[in-house]
Amino acid sequence: MRAVQFSDYGPPGVVHVAEVEAPHAGPGTIRIAVRASGLSVGETLIRAGTLRDLVPVAFPYRTGFDAAGVVDQIGAGVTGVDVGDPVFGMTSTTGRGANADHAVLTAWAPKPVGWSWEEAGGAAGTVETGIRVLDRLRVGAGHTVLVQGAAGGVGAVAVQLAAARGATVIGTAAERNHDFLRSLGVTPTTYGPGLVGRVRALAPHGVDAVFDCARGALPDLIAIAGDPARVVTIADFAAAAHGVHFSRSAPAGDTGAGADPLAVHSLDIAAGLAGQGRLRVPVAAAFPLTGAAAAHDLAGRSHAPGKIVLVN
Repeated sequence: MRAVQFSDYGPPGVVHVAEVEAPHAGPGTIRIAVRASGLSVGETLIRAGTLRDLVPVAFPYRTGFDAAGVVDQIGAGVTGVDVGDPVFGMTSTTGRGANADHAVLTAWAPKPVGWSWEEAGGAAGTVETGIRVLDRLRVGAGHTVLVQGAAGGVGAVAVQLAAARGATVIGTAAERNHDFLRSLGVTPTTYGPGLVGRVRALAPHGVDAVFDCARGALPDLIAIAGDPARVVTIADFAAAAHGVHFSRSAPAGDTGAGADPLAVHSLDIAAGLAGQGRLRVPVAAAFPLTGAAAAHDLAGRSHAPGKIVLVN
């Protein structure tokens, strides 16, 4: 089968499609014929070598950890799904390899009817991340939440998940993306100098929680929240120096024991909201699998709203 990989750190051009052995479903997992899969900003940093001291990798490194497709193998012990079912989900964080013709999923849910393959292919990682962080921040009805970097792949999903809990959401983004945020029910503002004052003007009674999907603004975000314990980042590696929690995912099956129930629960929540028309997955751009290098290039230089996906 075809799979996207790279064999050394470097610019987007090191990413290429290779012919590899197809994986097979093991205990507690399923295999899908992939229709679409996601590209995460984190993997562009891994590819560039930016995270080599934090995320060691073995080469060749196969990319992608969220995908959607049609089930074609079912591992031992798996129930509730049949060959031919359309699903979306994620691989193990160690296995990855979702940007391929076939992928083994360790957490999955039925593909919502209202989602395109592109939306479903980029959904699982953003959904799991959004719910994990909102849970840690204990976001609920009546709260006011600031999402820093709200127009990106994770941010654009997180703001909808927060709103579905009954929270009021303020989101930062470049001004060209403000109408996009408004379409998601978010009150937009710009990031950068003066952020504390702008947010206080929008939320004079204060902000209950801050979800940081960008980096470089932790002092301001802490000032807005009033306490570093009320800030969680998924992007700023200086978090510990500021007393802020850095949230990383280990969503499913890294020990070979099958899916993490919390990851499965997150995907089920997303599927339910999508079925009610309350959650969409904005797609910034879609590339063919063979265009993975171009997708990495766009991810590294663009602030287009939504998730970048690869389509088989």
